[in-house]
Amino acid sequence: MVSIKDIAKKAGVSISTVSYALNGSPKVTEETSSKILAVAKELNYVPNAAARTLKKRETKIIGAFLTDFDGAFYGQLLQGMKEVLNKKGYDLIVCSGSQSHRLLPERTIDGAIVLDASFSSEELLQYADRGHKLVVLDRELDHPNVNQVLLDNKAGATLAMEYLIEEGYRKIYVVTGPQGSFDSNQRLQAAKQTIERNQPLESDERDQSIEYIEIQGNFDKTGGEEAAQQIIKEYTEPVAVFCLNDEMAIGLYNVVKDSSYRIGEHIHVIGFDNMELSQFVQPRLATIDYSKRKWGALASEQLLKLITDEPVEHERIYVTLIKAGSVHPMQSM
Repeated sequence: MVSIKDIAKKAGVSISTVSYALNGSPKVTEETSSKILAVAKELNYVPNAAARTLKKRETKIIGAFLTDFDGAFYGQLLQGMKEVLNKKGYDLIVCSGSQSHRLLPERTIDGAIVLDASFSSEELLQYADRGHKLVVLDRELDHPNVNQVLLDNKAGATLAMEYLIEEGYRKIYVVTGPQGSFDSNQRLQAAKQTIERNQPLESDERDQSIEYIEIQGNFDKTGGEEAAQQIIKEYTEPVAVFCLNDEMAIGLYNVVKDSSYRIGEHIHVIGFDNMELSQFVQPRLATIDYSKRKWGALASEQLLKLITDEPVEHERIYVTLIKAGSVHPMQSM
């Protein structure tokens, strides 16, 4: 491999002069610089990126750490990150798995956006203590080198549950996400709180109380399919189901369509995430909407502010309710 020593020898100049010329320093005359660059081209010199990184302490690369990449959700999220970073001269690499964690201590990247349960909060705080800049999308961490850009899970789950209750449902299933998932836990907590707030007082009619049934899911279609099988087995009257993400709701649809029951008539369903596919199932899936692209873009903006030591505050991505044919009023049944 050709080194700057080889260039210096052929050009008849010092190593430091070659280094200045290759880095565009004004310390070298235009004539000498042109000569050195011509020799470098002749010798097919390739700069040592690792050495330059150590010297400059920057790579112009940002890492996005994800638990997995499956589904349209991640594509939109990553596109939002990429658009902002590319405009600022940064590249984005996508990482997954515990082995990729070493990119931070090795300073292969300038900062990280984390939506990855394989990181413990303690590990991330250790990196932050060492000066690494981080934006987290899946937990709450208090550290000057860490910024939070969180989805308003609680508001979304509250909107979904209140919608079902207002439509008259007194038997509501909630299909949860995987244990340990920040988003699932936040949504589940808000769902339970909404049920508690809407339970009648002891002096009220007993038949007005809300029956709440929780089914363990996993944020994929299989979880929704298994939940549907339990709901169909237990069915005695029209029920409502809040799936904590759309993918499980789609799985539920897959099972119900092959049964004697119908979505929006016997089983009323609302999801969360507004996946593109949810717009095409029949009946249209009611869901909680937010911009995945905006979430990714805002995460990148916040990380770049941390890297350049600009003031930064925690941000939250707001959500809205999309009503649709998968939920009809109970009284119209």
